[in-house]
Amino acid sequence: MNLIYGVKDKPKAGQIIVFAFQQLLAILAATIVVPVIVGHNMAQSAALFGAGIGTLVYQLFTKFRSPVFLGSSFAFLGSMAAAFAGGVSASLGFAGLILGAAFAGLVYVVIAIIVKIAGVNWINKLMPACVIGPTVAIIGLSLAGNAVGDSLGGATAIDDGYLMTKSGWVFFLCALVTLFVVIICSVFGKKTAKLIPFIIGIAAGYLVATIFTVTGVCQVIDFSKFSGMKLFAVPEFTFLTGVKGLSEINGSYLATIAVAYIPVAFVVFAEHIADHKNLSSIIGQELLEDPGLHRTLLGDGIGSMVGAFFGGCPNTTYGESIGCVAITGNASVITITTTAIIAILASFFNPFIVLLSSIPSCVMGGVCITLYGFIAVSGLKMIQNVDLGQNKNLFVVAVVLISGIGGMKLCIGTENTHVTLTSIACALILGIIVNLIVSKKDEKKGA
Repeated sequence: MNLIYGVKDKPKAGQIIVFAFQQLLAILAATIVVPVIVGHNMAQSAALFGAGIGTLVYQLFTKFRSPVFLGSSFAFLGSMAAAFAGGVSASLGFAGLILGAAFAGLVYVVIAIIVKIAGVNWINKLMPACVIGPTVAIIGLSLAGNAVGDSLGGATAIDDGYLMTKSGWVFFLCALVTLFVVIICSVFGKKTAKLIPFIIGIAAGYLVATIFTVTGVCQVIDFSKFSGMKLFAVPEFTFLTGVKGLSEINGSYLATIAVAYIPVAFVVFAEHIADHKNLSSIIGQELLEDPGLHRTLLGDGIGSMVGAFFGGCPNTTYGESIGCVAITGNASVITITTTAIIAILASFFNPFIVLLSSIPSCVMGGVCITLYGFIAVSGLKMIQNVDLGQNKNLFVVAVVLISGIGGMKLCIGTENTHVTLTSIACALILGIIVNLIVSKKDEKKGA
């Protein structure tokens, strides 16, 4: 695609701040919701700090050549829950979060060493465009339900769909206002407006939501969050509590954490490749070769370790961030680096955290319809030059799409203790297997 700002370009100082704030808005909701889902008094501000510092680590390892933000990973939700399973103390649970991220990070380090020695050609053979393209599309499509669900958050979910109550229509209207403003700014906007459609769209949606809330039509925004808040506060970093639990660790607990985190790291590795392939197609530069897959893996792995040390959550490259790059045409790494710095500073400033957390889910739903949609479309663009008239390509793409969209999520283990292979991972693995089968057959024919 035609980028307005390339990877090495430097927008003006004032623009960088605005662009970085937009990136922060794009990744915020998912990043701070992970600690809420896990519970156990995990701090959202600490997770935001961890995402910021993890992104800086990633940028350092990739020599500031890969424009993507790292945020809290949903893939490790089950692993993080395992750290607190069995009624362990909070201090031991927090220590488990740090240890688990260390195990996952080490997996990335080992794979990075292998890639450094063996190169990336084997990956290109395992995952050609007919495999990686539909897999990237699945990443966006698998999130579609979240975007729609958030947009219709005020409606009542029934078997046939969503029953539209008054609050349902209000939430939906806020989402549509956000969505349409983003589209109009991106398509018809001039200069700055075209570069910051999400900020303008979210502001418009927030304004409409405020009007509905203030007039008493429907409470879309919870303004009570602003009452009694402190101006500045040090985030409740994970290591502050976790260090107290080190003495409680035993062999059994260590094994539990290892089993909970290590297999998931291999699953996220597959998504790591898909994300970087997608980003490569957007910026017109093969990131697996420059700065190299070994560097992106080290950045992701070490970034997760550092991020979890502060915020408890292992990090991952964010599709929302990649979607933001695609829609705005701004691939400037300086923007991403500034976003990371803002995230770190903002984690100490309570009013900013509260303001961002007060953005209604329906408003973010309107934004995410475009973000997730662009991820799906960018994946489909990868297969536009693939000859689908040949059955060998058609079967690969078909298997990936159907298994991914169909939600082929496999849980291996027992009901209480298991490892989950996400639908994306299952789709990718099946696609690789089918591709190997048909490719081997072609090779034999050629012989």
